[in-house]
Amino acid sequence: MAKEMIDQEVLETIVKALANHPEDVKINRVVDEMGVLLSLKVHPEDMGQIIGKEGSTARAIRTIIRIIGLKNKARVNLKIEEPEGSTRVRRTASASTTDEDLKL
Repeated sequence: MAKEMIDQEVLETIVKALANHPEDVKINRVVDEMGVLLSLKVHPEDMGQIIGKEGSTARAIRTIIRIIGLKNKARVNLKIEEPEGSTRVRRTASASTTDEDLKL
């Protein structure tokens, strides 16, 4: 196994262990001046398993991947691709909640 590709191998091992459809796990690895970007695509039914409650599983996977990158002196980021046909409502990131947001 090439030393540079270990991040992708570890990600694939973790995700396939979590997924109900491991054959649908696809990982694309791109290296540029910003570092390494791993793009993950999974079966739509597996998204909940990969993301976890409140994003806890995805956060843990990202932490492991970043640690592997640090060990290999590379900046590694993980992007989890939204599956086609997803009906998930995306939350907008806001730094604070206004009184207007709290009204019913």
